[in-house]
Amino acid sequence: MSDEALGRTLVIIPTYNEIDNIDMITGRLRASVPEADILIADDNSPDGTGRRADELAAADDHIKVLHRQGKEGLSAAYIASFRWGLEHGYDVLVEFDADGSHQPEQLPQILAALDHADMVKGSRWVKGGSVVNWPKSRELLSRGGGVWTWLMLGMPVKDVTGGLNAFRAATLRAIIDDVDASGTGGYGIQRDLTWNAYRKGFRIVEVPIQFKEREAGNSKMGSDVVVEALKKTTQMGLEYRGEQARELFGKIRAKVRR
Repeated sequence: MSDEALGRTLVIIPTYNEIDNIDMITGRLRASVPEADILIADDNSPDGTGRRADELAAADDHIKVLHRQGKEGLSAAYIASFRWGLEHGYDVLVEFDADGSHQPEQLPQILAALDHADMVKGSRWVKGGSVVNWPKSRELLSRGGGVWTWLMLGMPVKDVTGGLNAFRAATLRAIIDDVDASGTGGYGIQRDLTWNAYRKGFRIVEVPIQFKEREAGNSKMGSDVVVEALKKTTQMGLEYRGEQARELFGKIRAKVRR
């Protein structure tokens, strides 16, 4: 699928203290998807990432900057950026990490998959996907979280928590209010975006990617993030399974009455 057929594409990069990575990631993205625009959503980084983003934007019309007042988390940054992109008429919106863990050179195949999908996930856990420089414990934790999410929610998606995602604008318009209203913070937004797209019948396709651990800067992932994600997933799963049970009970009762 050509860039022209896709329409206008916006690649969203949330940043907080990514001064060591921002030039690298924007440069590689501009080379890999030259027709796309980039939105740097900076949470008032004290290391000067926002100032550097302004300099990059001044030198390149394809780079935009959304300055936010403080560190409000990944979820809030993406919701604000999605709304900005939809208001400015973009047809495709992409989530992308600033730290180099997502490979810009793989983005064209993600976008091409939108030819037959409403949402495309760059997946570490489908055939052909991989992770680089991860300890085995972290891989097992991520895979285990995926299995738990499948058990709780029943989604046929291997990498629910993956953060490289591309959406048609119509998909985001249909789910963004529900995702925002869920109040989930941080990395839970990836699960919530996938869950809401799935429940509303949108077609989700996974494309294998290589995920590389960051080489510069500090990771924002901690044990508290994992614990919170598991708790929220369990809560969502219990609510969903409860809905299924009530629906099944209603059907049985209707048959008995006949």
